[in-house]
Amino acid sequence: MPLEGLEMSDFWRGKRVFLTGHTGFKGSWMCHVLLRQGADLTGYSLPPPTEPALFALTGLAARMKSREGDIRDFERLQKAVHEANPEIVIHMAAQALVRESFSDPVGTFATNVMGTVHLLEAVRKSSARVVINVTSDKCYENREWVWGYRENEAMGGSDPYSSSKGCAELVTQAYRKSFYRNENIRLASARAGNVIGGGDWARDRLIPDAVRAFSSGQKVVLRNPKSTRPWQHVVEPVYAYLSLAEKVWQDPAFAEGWNFGPLPDGAQTVEWVMKRFAEGWGGQAGFVVEPSQIPEAHFLQLDCSKARTLLKWTPRLNAGQALALTAEWYRDFYAGGAAAHQLVERDIEFYENLLVASMAGEAAAQGEELSGDF
Repeated sequence: MPLEGLEMSDFWRGKRVFLTGHTGFKGSWMCHVLLRQGADLTGYSLPPPTEPALFALTGLAARMKSREGDIRDFERLQKAVHEANPEIVIHMAAQALVRESFSDPVGTFATNVMGTVHLLEAVRKSSARVVINVTSDKCYENREWVWGYRENEAMGGSDPYSSSKGCAELVTQAYRKSFYRNENIRLASARAGNVIGGGDWARDRLIPDAVRAFSSGQKVVLRNPKSTRPWQHVVEPVYAYLSLAEKVWQDPAFAEGWNFGPLPDGAQTVEWVMKRFAEGWGGQAGFVVEPSQIPEAHFLQLDCSKARTLLKWTPRLNAGQALALTAEWYRDFYAGGAAAHQLVERDIEFYENLLVASMAGEAAAQGEELSGDF
């Protein structure tokens, strides 16, 4: 993805890519996909944030140029960007946890807001042509609507994490309009939902918390079982970001904000997700409810009409498939039958085959429509 002639595009082969946050869960999946597509990849990030960590388990450091550093350190970041001489920059480094933002609001804003400023400023003095800034679905001012937020909705956030992501979007817009358009740099932002998938061991996230509980025979603690979120498998936004980068490379008109959410059935409650994940793991949902003292949004959903219409992008995995893949990954990992690298590659191959099959079906349907009688 993107696909050309129902075969994987070679757009990324040899492209110099600078990726921040490459040692995190989502960043590690991005590394696998970019390396699979032949990119010349440089990563810049703090050391892996968890133990175990997908980045370390899959041996990514030996397959790419991995630079250790903090995006709050402007001089170090600027030097790393200069040395990488990138054509495309994908910014994924962040403090990504809502609860952590309450215990460390200063660090959250410093990383998510000033870290974004540092990255965008460093890129101004580089050879980069395209920049994709990955923010969050929580960047929007949450009004507890039962419909999805569109890209032209107001930025906001009542907690430090959400507010920092709204601020990062405003920073992106300011750099795009004030500097990048005059410097021939194309800057887009991408907002995805709650990402799940194998290899996430972060604290205070639903699936990693469940994995730790299930693997040790404990019950999962749910803080907000009735809260609804847009759940999607990690491969969906990863391929969406790459598709967006290619589009922006081809046409500067695509350099703006984009939503990448799941299929409609992906908006489910925490309790629903936990029960389905437990079934995929191979047991009944065992959980206890301990209401959170930290305020969080009750309902959040993205409207992805813009991406479907203009990018011709659509999610391919329904909620059941996303949870089944995730449960199978962890189950096979803990059973000891497969290495983390093999499990990641297995899921990527599954998704790429699904993309090709879906595109083939759509092309056939379009051909039948065009060949019909008028």
